[in-house]
Amino acid sequence: MNHRQLFMSHLAQTTDFPLMIEVERAEGVYMYGPNGEKYVDLISGIGVSNVGHRHPKVMGAIQGQLDRYLHLMVYGEFVQSPQTLLAKALCDTLPPQLDNVYFVNSGSEAVEGALKLAKRHTNRREIISCVDAYHGSSQGALSVGGNEIFKRSYRPLLPGVKHIRYANPNDLGEISKNTAAVIVETVQGEAGIRVADKDYFEALRAACDANGALLILDEIQAGFGRTGKFWAFEHFGVIPDILVCAKGMGGGMPIGAFIANKSIMAGLKTHPLLGHITTFGGHPVSAAASLATVQILQEEQLVEQATDKSKRFISNLVHPMIKEIRHKGLMMAVAFESFETLKPIIDRAIALGVVTDWFLFCDDAMRVAPPLTISNEEIDKACEIILEAIAHVHGKG
Repeated sequence: MNHRQLFMSHLAQTTDFPLMIEVERAEGVYMYGPNGEKYVDLISGIGVSNVGHRHPKVMGAIQGQLDRYLHLMVYGEFVQSPQTLLAKALCDTLPPQLDNVYFVNSGSEAVEGALKLAKRHTNRREIISCVDAYHGSSQGALSVGGNEIFKRSYRPLLPGVKHIRYANPNDLGEISKNTAAVIVETVQGEAGIRVADKDYFEALRAACDANGALLILDEIQAGFGRTGKFWAFEHFGVIPDILVCAKGMGGGMPIGAFIANKSIMAGLKTHPLLGHITTFGGHPVSAAASLATVQILQEEQLVEQATDKSKRFISNLVHPMIKEIRHKGLMMAVAFESFETLKPIIDRAIALGVVTDWFLFCDDAMRVAPPLTISNEEIDKACEIILEAIAHVHGKG
């Protein structure tokens, strides 16, 4: 049996129509198939490969750690330099009150930890999240997700969860003295790149403060330079009580974190002891890769380039079929009339060598979130192929 047959026979499937792109190797913004196929990756593994595939400094950090040790002990018991150095590097990018990091393996796990921490700190049980939010697929993360289609088959989920409309200040009155936390994506991802304004975030922060509720900002997709700031909340002049990150932080390795003030995080030490446990969280190889990723973003000034690169996409992607482009840095949604219009364009673009897709809760928009390392020439070529795909499918120029 070949790899495609083994894939269909033995790997659990989540749809009846997987992309079935077979990748033999990847480097930079490109993925390569076994028969010489070459694809420009415009989705970065859904926001993961911010510094590109197999960045040499990430690979060097991985190899260096492989020569030292792998897993030693469950998180938080042994002093491991990859974890300690990474935690310090992350805190150095943040306001001083966000000075304590808990490492996990993924975004969903980071959300689970953040929700537990908020309940433990406030001794409250109500959580508020947004309509069309996506925070992960585990039970707690799914509970605060904002789309019923993905939830109804798994109920009952966590009780005490309420939903408000993102970017709508009229709904902030739902925050009360019963609210443990409000969890919000700084930029809504799977809703199709929705961006609130500074006034909304200031009102949200004020409503949380007035009621003693914690503000959790989910930057699983938006963090690590994706929006043109290292952290997306820097655009809006507010500081969260708990920050959640993953995806782009590992340079291609699995890692996530929730970050808070040391006094808040201390709640996990008592009542009960070991209030949050992870075996593989902050795995030393992933932590070494993440530290290299932070350094690459800073040394190569990739964060500062993201806004100009997004402008280049926007100036290139001009076509009557394109209705609008929503964006914050290189976190972009190219909107079309419908899914029926978009899907064949995506299929044709993949056939021509550009990999993109759509959003979970917004199937009429094309996701564009390439590695931040993408060059101007690669942007121009990718856009040329997308326009060619539009013309091939719909014949309008």
